[in-house]
Amino acid sequence: MPRTQTDSNAPQRPDTAETTTDVQKGAVSVKPVSNAIRILRHLSQAGTPERSVDLARVLGINPSTCFNILRTLVMEDVVDFNPLSKRYSAGLGLARLVEQLVTQGQRVEFAKPLLQELAARLRVTVTLWRRMGPDRIVIVSSAASPTDVRIDMAEGQRLPILMGASGRLFATRMDLDEEKIRDDFEAIRWARPLPLKVYRQDVALAAERGWAVDDGYFSIGILAIAAPVFSPSGNIDFTVSAVLFRGQRDEEGIEEIGRTLVTFCAELSKVLF
Repeated sequence: MPRTQTDSNAPQRPDTAETTTDVQKGAVSVKPVSNAIRILRHLSQAGTPERSVDLARVLGINPSTCFNILRTLVMEDVVDFNPLSKRYSAGLGLARLVEQLVTQGQRVEFAKPLLQELAARLRVTVTLWRRMGPDRIVIVSSAASPTDVRIDMAEGQRLPILMGASGRLFATRMDLDEEKIRDDFEAIRWARPLPLKVYRQDVALAAERGWAVDDGYFSIGILAIAAPVFSPSGNIDFTVSAVLFRGQRDEEGIEEIGRTLVTFCAELSKVLF
């Protein structure tokens, strides 16, 4: 059964459980987190400071629970508290969080012309991947090869974090002997069989030379070469991948693309971070 949204202006029953489950999606909702988001959303939309007791009544949250959540949000600098009026409002810290998200999106847009120039120069399709949480990567920008026969990669495409050439780069930061990672690897639907032993060798080679290759395992007939974009702290948050048809480059040509991507990613890091 689809979930329905509740009118935020209507009184609701006090909290009776820490978690709820969306049966259709199989997702678990943590009640305090959900209530914190509802409070932030309400304060952002209201535009005027409000008392804790009024927030609890309007949102249908237990008053003591609402007060404790507000105190935590004040400590985290996303909600401001006026001790004279005893009222709460959206804080500067919340605006800074939003600003960081917008800035990151703008920086990805700034990277687009650079990806297009690289795609034209190498005559391959170039994609920019971003890590999304602990187990997924997503294409946030893509530039197709300007040739008549080309490979199109859709922005927004998501993959398991271990998959493809980019996955091998993220895997260089993981313990591939860990049971959960082995299980995640076995759950991936590869285009052709890929033993974990061979994958480990690919990851070790990627760590050694600074770029990785997926030779038809992600998609039959497709070869991908990827290099990491390091953040100032040394993490791999983005990767750039060159996507081409198998046989389109010989071994020397593949290595040349790999080295080119490493140099390109070093320059791209100045745009993305």
